[in-house]
Amino acid sequence: MLTVVARRQAIPKAARFISAWAAVPQGPPDPILGITEAFKADKDPKKINLGVGAYRDDNGKPYVLPSVQKAEEILAAAKGDKEYLPITGLANFTGAAAKLAYGADSAALQEGRIAVTQSISGTGALRIGGAFLARHYPHSKTIYLPVPSWGNHTPIFRDSGLEVKGYRYFDKKTVGLDFDGLVEDLKNAPEKSIVLLHACAHNPTGVDPTPEQWKKISDEKQLFPFFDMAYQGFASGNTTRDAFAVRYFVEQGHQVVLAQSFAKNMGLYAERVGAFSIVTSSPEEKARVDSQLKIVIRPMYSNPPIHGARVAGTILNDAQLYTQWEGEVKGMADRIISMRDTLYNKLTNDYKTPGEWGHIKSQIGMFSFTGLRPEQTKALAEKAHIYMTGDGRISMAGLNAHNLDYFAESVSAVVKGNL
Repeated sequence: MLTVVARRQAIPKAARFISAWAAVPQGPPDPILGITEAFKADKDPKKINLGVGAYRDDNGKPYVLPSVQKAEEILAAAKGDKEYLPITGLANFTGAAAKLAYGADSAALQEGRIAVTQSISGTGALRIGGAFLARHYPHSKTIYLPVPSWGNHTPIFRDSGLEVKGYRYFDKKTVGLDFDGLVEDLKNAPEKSIVLLHACAHNPTGVDPTPEQWKKISDEKQLFPFFDMAYQGFASGNTTRDAFAVRYFVEQGHQVVLAQSFAKNMGLYAERVGAFSIVTSSPEEKARVDSQLKIVIRPMYSNPPIHGARVAGTILNDAQLYTQWEGEVKGMADRIISMRDTLYNKLTNDYKTPGEWGHIKSQIGMFSFTGLRPEQTKALAEKAHIYMTGDGRISMAGLNAHNLDYFAESVSAVVKGNL
């Protein structure tokens, strides 16, 4: 017996203990975070980060909206408590969010047919929507995404229990919308399939359908629309114009579901403020849908955080603050539009860059697909200290009066093969 015990004691601890996580493989790095890490490690004073999806002012600094600062002053003076919110969130925020999206004159809203819940920003709204559809949508468990789409859409919906497929959206040859391919693929999709649509400022391409094209897409009534609206107001500078597609589809009788985010248009990135809503056929049906939304959300995170919702709700429900906020959103959108115009002029007129660059101006919102190839983006990072995704997507918000000329000059050089 002593010999056995001695042998056991002689075995090193490392040999006796095998971690439960020993077989966990190393996951791939997030492509956007990898760009930010490379940017931070670069010591060159001319370096530019065009990978981050957050607004920057004309000095390249993060921007806290004055309306947000004012709302926080109001909230601080009110000395509110920190009690739990209901599962579906802060009612004065969710009601105002639905009004912003669907319009005050929306019949569905006035008739009490829209079920809405607060979410953990747009990502959380998409996750709630995916889980709800996987559990309750009776006609399909497949969602069709535009190709390309936001990189997080695929894992969100796969983890929600939906099969993910794609439909044509972006034409690399024209650097614009492949509308004929889009319509053909939607026509060929099985009846009542779920289709993810970017309401405005398509991410990552910046290419949106025109109002007439949206109307034609709406005619595909055998499909079920899931709208992702992360940039209302931030795209064109007008919240009504940016909500056109959502409101038109509802007017035409579609029972849409909608994910909203207030990260971009209010600059509430870290507050994680969003909403998910479903258009139903009656108040009674809405009540049943509400009950099931609570059942989906409760085991996910019980209830949402309060501060960001209070900020957004204060702005949306105060007429003066709301007007101020709309002006600030327009200011952000106008600065990005101005950067597009200036970049186009520098590439075409100042630097005589080969190729057609009209897409820089015709695209909309925070992002632009430049048409640059992976080897060109790699060269820009290594030689010019300019960082973007490998597919040539840039955040227009990362450009400003201080770095735009250097960026244009560098892009022109890499296209000409002179970098």
